[in-house]
Amino acid sequence: MGRIGERFARRRAEGKPAFVAFLTAGDPSLDRTVEAAVELDRAGADVLELGVPFSDPLADGPVIQRASERALARGVTLSAVLDSVRRIRARCDLPLLLFSYYNPLLQYGLERLAREAKAAGVDGALVTDLPPEEAQEWITAARAADIDTVFLASPTSPPERLGRVAEASRGFVYAVSRTGVTGERQALSHDARPLVERLRALTDVPVVLGFGLSTPEQVREAAAVADGVVVGSALVRFLEEHPEGDLGARVRW
Repeated sequence: MGRIGERFARRRAEGKPAFVAFLTAGDPSLDRTVEAAVELDRAGADVLELGVPFSDPLADGPVIQRASERALARGVTLSAVLDSVRRIRARCDLPLLLFSYYNPLLQYGLERLAREAKAAGVDGALVTDLPPEEAQEWITAARAADIDTVFLASPTSPPERLGRVAEASRGFVYAVSRTGVTGERQALSHDARPLVERLRALTDVPVVLGFGLSTPEQVREAAAVADGVVVGSALVRFLEEHPEGDLGARVRW
């Protein structure tokens, strides 16, 4: 069991949900990303998703799109993100998950990426636009390097797709709480609980709810349903508006 699995097992033994935070690597700067990761670790975050900046983030709403554009304009690359992982790992043991679209990984080379990511201190990866039916090459490379593979499950996924997602996922399954892109919403979708229940019938891997969670009320509601919650856009927006603000104070867990 890797760092991600150990963290979820610890939270499960405590009867508590896990908190998964998301940041776009390199926004507002790579130095700030490293510092923000340490702040989140101290605040009690259980896993940090590091978003690899990409020019066409189709699954993301405007907040994360803007963050990717700013990071790319600063010249942030996948190699630079891995270097940031090394710097974070030198300062804390927070489990780290690369959150990326497939193109940057494919261009880098899947086996090379898995090998170098593991050496840097990456614990897992979520490739947003890679369905499990087409992911065997990546799964093979990741398994060989002991990298957890996290896949997305949506409320509209048929039973066959949910089964493939459950089988291919290690570390946790990412349950998309609503259809659409990432971004802050006013309420937790009614689709969230049924999706978690469907996934739990298929796997013992923890199920985490994300997409659209931003307020403390939504997080508490989602935490009562799933094994963990993901908050992304609200944190990215905070750094957009307060680049040097105390991020840890926003997410005391």
